[in-house]
Amino acid sequence: MARMRRRPGGRPGRRTAPGAPGGAPAPRAAPGRAGLILAQVLVVALFAVLGARLWYLQVPMGEHFARLAAADRTQELVVPATRGQILDQSGRPLVRNRTALVVSADWHALQAMPDQGADVLARVAEAVGEPVEEIRARTRLCGPEVSRPCWPGSPYQPVTLADDVDARAALQILERREDFPGISAQQLAVRDYPHGELAAQALGYLQPVTQEELEAREELRKQFSGVDQVGRDGLEATYDAELRGTAGVRTLAVNNRGEVTGVVDEQRPEPGMHLVSTIDQRVQKTVEDALRRGIDRARKAGHPASSAAGVVMDVRTGGLVAMASLPSYDPSVWQGGIDQETFDELLSEKAGEPLNSRVMQGQYPPASTFKVSSLAAGVRGGKPLRGTYSCPSSISVGNRSFENYEGSSHGSLSLHRAIVVSCNTVFYQMAYDEWRSDERKKKPDDVFARTAEDFGFGAPTGIDLPHEAAGRIPTREWKRELWEATKEESCERAESGYPGVAEDDPGRASYLKKVAEENCTDGYRWRAGDAVNFAIGQGDVLVTPLQLVRAYAAVANGGTLWEPRVGKALVSADGERVEEIEPQKAGDLEVDGEVVSYLQKALTAVPEQGTASGAFGGFPQDQVSIAGKTGSGSALDSDSTAWFASYAPADDPDLAVVVVVPKGGTGGETAAPIVREIYEGVYGFTRDEEDAGGKSVEGGDPDLPGGEPRRGELPQVRPDGTVDLAAGE
Repeated sequence: MARMRRRPGGRPGRRTAPGAPGGAPAPRAAPGRAGLILAQVLVVALFAVLGARLWYLQVPMGEHFARLAAADRTQELVVPATRGQILDQSGRPLVRNRTALVVSADWHALQAMPDQGADVLARVAEAVGEPVEEIRARTRLCGPEVSRPCWPGSPYQPVTLADDVDARAALQILERREDFPGISAQQLAVRDYPHGELAAQALGYLQPVTQEELEAREELRKQFSGVDQVGRDGLEATYDAELRGTAGVRTLAVNNRGEVTGVVDEQRPEPGMHLVSTIDQRVQKTVEDALRRGIDRARKAGHPASSAAGVVMDVRTGGLVAMASLPSYDPSVWQGGIDQETFDELLSEKAGEPLNSRVMQGQYPPASTFKVSSLAAGVRGGKPLRGTYSCPSSISVGNRSFENYEGSSHGSLSLHRAIVVSCNTVFYQMAYDEWRSDERKKKPDDVFARTAEDFGFGAPTGIDLPHEAAGRIPTREWKRELWEATKEESCERAESGYPGVAEDDPGRASYLKKVAEENCTDGYRWRAGDAVNFAIGQGDVLVTPLQLVRAYAAVANGGTLWEPRVGKALVSADGERVEEIEPQKAGDLEVDGEVVSYLQKALTAVPEQGTASGAFGGFPQDQVSIAGKTGSGSALDSDSTAWFASYAPADDPDLAVVVVVPKGGTGGETAAPIVREIYEGVYGFTRDEEDAGGKSVEGGDPDLPGGEPRRGELPQVRPDGTVDLAAGE
C-alpha cells in the first residue's frame, strides 16, 4: 500500500489531477452561482403564488369583498310593515291602526350604565309626567317572579317606557340626547279599538316578540325590526302572519363618523292584509247589550248572575255573526305595558275572568237543550218516534227518585210534546231502559254517548280561534279513568267525612260522605243514575255555547255540521288581492232525516206553546218564526244555569242563536228573553211597553238587512287603503 507523503509540518499532500499544471486541485462549481439560481426559482414561485392569490381575490371573490366594503359604509334598517285591519263583514273597522309617540329604552345600554340607568329613567319619568317607579318597573324583564308592569318582549327590542306621549315631551328627549342616553322617541303605529270592549275576546291583542319566539320562528327573526309585536289571542293570533305583512329593508349610506348621508337602496315593506271577519258589528253590539240587560234582570229577580255568553251562527256556512262574552275588557290595556292589578283582574275568577271567551271556553251542563241529542239517541236505540210515552212527576231508579222540574206531570204524550213542555221523566225512562239493556251486553251500545258525539259534543269544533275547550261527554271509559285518579281521595273522605261542611250543613255532609263511600268501592261503574242524568244534559255532561249553537244549526239546516269560522276573507292593503276563507264542512249528523224533521217541528212549537212561550209573547211569529229549546242546568247549592238555544226563521233558517247565563235562573225566565231581544235587533222589531203592550212591531233599523248574513259580498278596499262599506250599509 502506498503511503502518502507528508509535507514539512506533518500535513499530508494533496493529490493532483493528471495534466494539471503545477499539481493544482481539480475545479468545481462555484457556490455563489447555485444560490443565485435557487433564489431566482423562489422569487418566480413567490410571484406566481401572489399572482394567483390576487386573481382569486379580484375575480372569484370580487363581488363578496365589494359587499363587505360597501357594508363598511352602509347600514341596513328593517322597516316594519303596517299591520292590516280587522273588519266586520260589511267593512266596519273592529281593529285599526293609529299613530302614537312612543318613548323607548335600549335595555342593554341601561344595564351597561353604572347605576343601570336609574338617573336617565328618572329624567324620562319627569319628562313624560309618570311616576319614576312605574318607568323603572317597565324595564324589568318579565318572569315567574316578576310582577307587572314588566317587559314581556325580547331584551334586544326597544323597551317601551311610555306611549301616547305628548309631543313636547318627545321633542325634549330628542333634542337633549346627551341627557337621555339609550332613550329614543319615535312615532309608531299602535292598535286602535274603536268600539272598546266589543268582541274583545274574539279579536285578541298584541304583545312584543319574545326572545324565545325569535329563536324558534325564522320568519320573525329574518324580519325583526326591533319594534315587532305578534298576536297573542283571538283573530290577532290566528291570522298573525297575514295581518303582520312583510318588513322592508332600507340601506343607508354612512360616513366614517356613523352619520347617515343618504339612502343607497330601499325595499319597501308590504303592508299586512286586512282580515274581513264574519262578525257583524251591529249584531255584536245588540248581543252584548241584550246580555247586560239580561244579567241585570236576573239579579233583580234574586239570582247571583254575573256573567253570560251569546253566539250567533250562520246555519248555512258556520260563520259566526256575533260571539259575546261578559264580563269583557278593553284590549287597549295591553298597550304600553299592563300593570299587575289589571293583569290579575283579567284572570280573576272573582272578576269573571274577562280574558276568557265563555262562548268557546265556558263549559256548562246543557240541561234540556241537550234533549235534541237524547231524542235522536232514544229513537236510534229502538224507541218509536211517533209513540206515546208516560210523563209522571218522577221515576225511581235504584234507591233514588228523579223528578220533573217542580214535580210537574203531563200524563201520556208524544215525543213532540215532551220537547215542547220539557218532560224530564220521558228521557229519564228512555235512558234507564237503554242502560238496563247495555248491562246485559258484553259490549254495551252506549247509544246516548255515541249520538251526543255525532252532534259534535265532547270535542273541539275546529273554530279558527285559539284555546277552544272540548267540553265533556262522560262514558264508561271516562268514568273508570276518573275513578283511578280520585280513588285515594274518595276513600279518605269515606273514612273522615266532611267535618268542615258538617258544621254548617250536616245533611249535605252526610250526602257527600255517602257519595265518597260509593266512589271508593265502585266509582268506576257506569251507574243507572249516570245514564238518566246524561239524558237531560246533567251530571258530568259539559258543553260550550259554541258546540250547542253548531248542533242547533245542524238541526236547522237538515243535518250538516260546519266548522265555525270567524275569518271570511283576506284582502291586500290596495284591494288588488283577495283570498276568501272558504266554509269547511265538519260532517253530517248520523241521524235519520225523519228524526231531524220531527225535531224541527217540535222546536218550532216551544216559543209558541211551550217553556219559552212567556218570553216570546207578542213576538210576530207570523213574520219571523222562532224555533228553540229552554234549559235550566241545576247544580248543588247553586242557582241554575239558564240556556236558550234557537234558530230562525224556523221555516227557512238563516241564523242560530244560543245564550247562556250561569247562575241566572231558568232558561225561560232569563235566557229566552235575551234571545228575543237579539232577534228583534237582527230583524228590526221594536217594543214600546206603553204603546204596544210588550209586542214586537216593525219600524226599527235591522242589524242585518233582510235578516241574512252577507255570505258572498265583500267590502271593497280602495287603492289608497280606505274601505268602501258593502252595498246597503
